[in-house]
Amino acid sequence: MPDVAPLLSVKGIKKRFGAVHALRGVNFDVAPGEVVALLGDNGAGKSTLVKILAGNQSYDEGELIFDGKTVNFSNPTDAKAVGIETVYQDLSLCPNVDVVANFFMGREICKNVLGINILDKKEMTRRTKEALSDIASAIPDITQTVEHMSGGQRQAIELSRFIYFGGKLVILDEPFAALGVEQTRRGLELIERARAKGISIIIITHNMMHAFQVADRVVVLRQGVVAGNYDTRDTTPEEVIGMITGEFAKQAGMEALA
Repeated sequence: MPDVAPLLSVKGIKKRFGAVHALRGVNFDVAPGEVVALLGDNGAGKSTLVKILAGNQSYDEGELIFDGKTVNFSNPTDAKAVGIETVYQDLSLCPNVDVVANFFMGREICKNVLGINILDKKEMTRRTKEALSDIASAIPDITQTVEHMSGGQRQAIELSRFIYFGGKLVILDEPFAALGVEQTRRGLELIERARAKGISIIIITHNMMHAFQVADRVVVLRQGVVAGNYDTRDTTPEEVIGMITGEFAKQAGMEALA
């Protein structure tokens, strides 16, 4: 990536749960418009770190710097307010309402009629169509309730909503785990579109092929620390697997991470 100031800097983040050291001093940056794959085995600390970045979990030591300012989130609303959105595997859409209602949930547009504020459904529909124009083939009917849509279509709504409302960093937690081949392809295309708009992305995935397909860089967590931080052009899936399992650390003489 170009030599620019990071959008996000994670500096020495530590988190303990009783005697368990979930994070032991995590350090890495995310540049504007960069896609970073956060990789690691179960128990490596990925989930704890994601919860901290999303505002769902506090940390014990360290510093988070976002867009040039030190931040300390008390809840997910704080993280969203600065431009960080987290899209979980189970998503956050309301299944019994249509695409338009989901797209503007919490951001509804109202108009004043005879002194009474009512929803401006026409304007909300127009803007939703505009925002989803790039993926119209994926969602042919925005009046359909979300409960009748596939996982890929739901993720398209989530990502498009984030892009439309000006988010700066999106965290995708196992976004393709429950998707088919075609739905995954569309999801990967959405990530490319988000990057083209200058949005930074952290993707958590166990699929090495997906990581190398879309990520500019891989950050590997092992035992609560960063065991590897490499441009995808400078490493291989085999080396990354070695970092995840600890084999790479053994070969490099870093027995503490092996």
